[in-house]
Amino acid sequence: MGLLTNKVERDEIRAGDHIYTYRAVFTYSHHGIYVGGSKVVHFRPEQNLNLITETSSDSYDPAPPSSCPTFPDCGFRQPNSGVVLSCLDCFLRNGSVYCFEYGVTPSVFLTKIRGGTCTTAASDPPETVIQRAMYLLQNGFGNYDVFQNNCEDFALYCKSGLLIVDRLGVGRSGQASSIIGAPLAAILSSPLKLLMPSPVGVATVTAGMYCMSRYATDIGVRSDVVKVAVEDLAVNLGWLTHHEETGEANETSNRQISMPR
Repeated sequence: MGLLTNKVERDEIRAGDHIYTYRAVFTYSHHGIYVGGSKVVHFRPEQNLNLITETSSDSYDPAPPSSCPTFPDCGFRQPNSGVVLSCLDCFLRNGSVYCFEYGVTPSVFLTKIRGGTCTTAASDPPETVIQRAMYLLQNGFGNYDVFQNNCEDFALYCKSGLLIVDRLGVGRSGQASSIIGAPLAAILSSPLKLLMPSPVGVATVTAGMYCMSRYATDIGVRSDVVKVAVEDLAVNLGWLTHHEETGEANETSNRQISMPR
């Protein structure tokens, strides 16, 4: 992958990769975990998902009829969950595919002007990443929040197993950090305008503070992150208050969909 872009070809991605694509003319990016078999597990706001009227007498049938002509199980998700299994075509929506980088050096991280492209944190083995993604497909990833629990946060957790302890702050998402970091850098650099009459000097300071604010919120350097097993994730965060009551539903749904190869 190049210094300025993480764009790759479809045949270059491998199962367990954290991939993303840009939406709305590069306004924002959507992230997911490629699990093989041309399928991606990703996290979306529930209200943006297609609402399907339940007509089946089996209340544990979470798979609505698919509109995808390629994969019958494209769009699979559990009720009241934003974690979705999609085919690669539907995930990309005719966009290009980019591969998120892990274990980059601080110098490389700082050269990536746009957040949501890389992290200094190390990735776990592909089989562990896929296991987390498939487990969360069956059990959910809590409520979607653009700043604290978004699609990039989902993919970062699947890859690293790292969770933010302080849930009041910004999440793991580099994309969210960029949104917060840009105005913060501008505010912090404002008093320096008196000392730097040159617009170039002010822009340099602002850019430097922006990059440092992004780096300070990266999961690879933060001190408020812990490694959490995926089986403990929902219970620890209160996403499932009656974990045992979901056992029968998950057992039924697990028979309906198998892990892609």
